[in-house]
Amino acid sequence: MMITGYDPQTLRELVDVPAVEARLAALGDSRSTDVLGEKAVLLRLLGRLDEALATAEQAFRLEHFSGDRERLTRARMRRAQVFQFSGQLERALAEMTAARRTAAGEEWSSTEAFAAQHEGKILFDLGRFSEARESVAHALAVRERIQAPAEQIESSLFALGVIERRIAEGS
Repeated sequence: MMITGYDPQTLRELVDVPAVEARLAALGDSRSTDVLGEKAVLLRLLGRLDEALATAEQAFRLEHFSGDRERLTRARMRRAQVFQFSGQLERALAEMTAARRTAAGEEWSSTEAFAAQHEGKILFDLGRFSEARESVAHALAVRERIQAPAEQIESSLFALGVIERRIAEGS
């Protein structure tokens, strides 16, 4: 497992760096949209943000031509996460919120939950804790309704707990 937990100060993923690097190496030079999407995530997790953005942009362009709107929305969310990690928080929020709206409108529940969760994390980074709580609570509700995997529900509960503590502290 590459993600080993979440930082209670930033809500960012804690990763097993050697495992992430090994997976990245195993993917090789493949340029399929699935591989590019995974590479963008792995590069982001390693903090290689310029490479992550270039890869996420390439995956987004390829998905645009595929005609699959849900896959395009997921590619948009991966790109938004890179914007977030690069400090482009307003741009990240605009992208993630648009992805969330699209997913909700199309009734892509797991995609909607992912977008809501990460919209909440971006709002958290912006210090907009009440809004962050609303987004993550929505993600949790959707995940519980669709009986998402336990680790997804746990990550929403963890994020909600951190946000609640931050609100209680008056930060």
